[in-house]
Amino acid sequence: FNFAQGQLLLMGALITWWFSVEAGLPLWLSILVALAISALLGLAIERLALRPMTGQPLLSIILMTLGMSQALQGLSLLLFGGSQRNFPQIFSAADPYRITTPFTFDGDPIVVILKQNLVWSFIIAVLGVVIIGAYFRFTKSGLAMRAVSEDHELAQSLGLRIHRIFGRSWMLAAVVATTGGILLATSSGLDLSLSVVVLAAFPAVLLGGLESIPGTIVGGLVIGLSQGLVAASRLQTVRNAAEIVPYVVLLLVLLIRPEGLFGQKRIERI
Repeated sequence: FNFAQGQLLLMGALITWWFSVEAGLPLWLSILVALAISALLGLAIERLALRPMTGQPLLSIILMTLGMSQALQGLSLLLFGGSQRNFPQIFSAADPYRITTPFTFDGDPIVVILKQNLVWSFIIAVLGVVIIGAYFRFTKSGLAMRAVSEDHELAQSLGLRIHRIFGRSWMLAAVVATTGGILLATSSGLDLSLSVVVLAAFPAVLLGGLESIPGTIVGGLVIGLSQGLVAASRLQTVRNAAEIVPYVVLLLVLLIRPEGLFGQKRIERI
């Protein structure tokens, strides 16, 4: 697990905001600059913090990412402050999509209203999953990343340059985080709490299975729908519990099926 992912998401959104609002660059150029800076930041984190941890126990590496999360949070406060900001609108908020359904209510057709930013965020997310899934499955670089994540010692014995692959992985993680941060900031605004949304991703990943991208998608849909149903309750007490739904799911998964719905049980020889 990379506990710094949420802060990378926040940092990418803040960098985009600064170049667009403070520096006055066009939004599309600000996004490209933010993606490039985020990739370099991910590479720097791998080189300076994670590379010296090569060969250390997994728990030590996870704790290092937790420490990097705190460091990035402090850096965000130092550079940008903690006040909430209005993120530049990529999609029109005043012109939502209206879909007229064949169903009626009291004689009037039911119209579904969808905000543009939510629709396009969904489309971009789906395209991103497809592209990344194809990258991991059909390219040499993606297959090398999967091999290193499975057993980096065996991968190294086969001639793979694991440090280069680690660096590439962190660059990819930072770019994905920045993309998510930009899309999320268009809907919810921009402040330090933006990074908290990533915490709900860990239960989704565990629910689907660590080795399965389709499983992660299913896990995310299950948790998202569960939160939505709880938040739509008429009882105030139940609505207030919507934020803890992912962690209740996480607890149940760890107790009942730790490998997840689509994960594989690991069998080790003794």
